[in-house]
Amino acid sequence: MSERERLLKRLSSYDFAIVEMHIYLDTHPNDESAADALRVYEEKSSALRNEYEAKYGPLSPMSESGNRWAWISDPWPWDIQEV
Repeated sequence: MSERERLLKRLSSYDFAIVEMHIYLDTHPNDESAADALRVYEEKSSALRNEYEAKYGPLSPMSESGNRWAWISDPWPWDIQEV
């Protein structure tokens, strides 16, 4: 697995945890430890997103790279050749 794939996998796991924590907090709004965990996951996700985008370019059109269309530049995930 390449470094790029490792970063994406870690980022997606934090983003998944963020969604799950939001769902949990919808039904447990007073759980402060869960709210703290959510903040930690959001910080880690943001840091990983910044790291990934600095190395490989933006992940979406909403990224703060300055180039609105850079996120669609090659290679697309399905264009990457497995070694």
